[in-house]
Amino acid sequence: MSYNYVGILLNAAMYRGIPRLKTREESLSNYQEAAAELDLIPCFIKIGDVDIRTGRTAAFIYRNHQYEQVSMPIPRVIHNRAIYSEAGPRHRIGGLLSRQVAVFNMNNRYGKDEIHKLLSADPYLRSCLPDTALFSPANLKHFMENHNDLILKPCRGSVGKGVMRLHQDGAGWSLTFPSHSRKNTWISQKLRGRELPGPLKQQLRRYPYLIQQRIPLAEVQGRPFDLRVTVQRGLTGEWGITGMFAKKSAAGAFISNLAGGGSAYPVPSVLAEIMSPHESAVVIAQVEHLALTTVRYLSRHLPLLADLGLDIGVTADGRIYFIECNGRDQRYGFKKAGMMETWKASYREPMAFARYLYNHTR
Repeated sequence: MSYNYVGILLNAAMYRGIPRLKTREESLSNYQEAAAELDLIPCFIKIGDVDIRTGRTAAFIYRNHQYEQVSMPIPRVIHNRAIYSEAGPRHRIGGLLSRQVAVFNMNNRYGKDEIHKLLSADPYLRSCLPDTALFSPANLKHFMENHNDLILKPCRGSVGKGVMRLHQDGAGWSLTFPSHSRKNTWISQKLRGRELPGPLKQQLRRYPYLIQQRIPLAEVQGRPFDLRVTVQRGLTGEWGITGMFAKKSAAGAFISNLAGGGSAYPVPSVLAEIMSPHESAVVIAQVEHLALTTVRYLSRHLPLLADLGLDIGVTADGRIYFIECNGRDQRYGFKKAGMMETWKASYREPMAFARYLYNHTR
């Protein structure tokens, strides 16, 4: 095989940190190691440097034991690890496609409402979804009449930002939301009947939100957990399960996001605390089946997906639910769980898919 360049498209802030090796959750060395195994050379780019007209871009490449910025032709294959909310960058990615550049995971931020609507069209996948609707006063009234535990989440957002819980007990309804002044601290407020606080009403009018039945997640020592399943396409072009880890919520929290104080563990060790080895094996097989069915279905409807992280919930009696899909999987959870080989594999598979694209496209 000949050497080929593969572009890794990063947001501007992360790109600026490359010379100082300050790229937060992204491991440059994992990209280098994985690409070298496949006779690929990774080059790190940002969309603002891509010149569609000339077909060239600035890029960081590892040379002489450091990252050097060079000018080079746009790589023929690019793995998108950036998230854009503005029209300009998205338009420029469209320009890359017009130049026959293969950009996989070209959109990393599909709305939770979009994904839910897509999955709801499939009978099996619909059976694995919690009751969900777009927020409106009428929908909220309906959900509060039919469920006693609800989640309100932004249609677009990540790492648990903006997520709130509405819960009913013997004393009535309570709202639990993150503190604005203290990190990873939650505040609970009793409601007057079913009346939401004024600031929350304003927030719900300002941004699109989903109302969702809260899944009764299994708990370990009072801490609910769910599973992050990394599903990727590799050297054959087919989807496969790279690995999964369990995310336990912080004490007193109802979300398990690592950025919100949650912690990561190997799945077997967590399931062993609540079920038998046989039950654990059955649950893992069901989770893998749901994950693969989900990504295969989504990839028939969304362009060139190849690298996704799915959050899947497990109840105490072993029932599984799809929670949400992450287009920019935060792979460092494997590292936090002590799963170092799986962490490296989560970088290797996208590079293998890049090699697949080089081998099978003009």
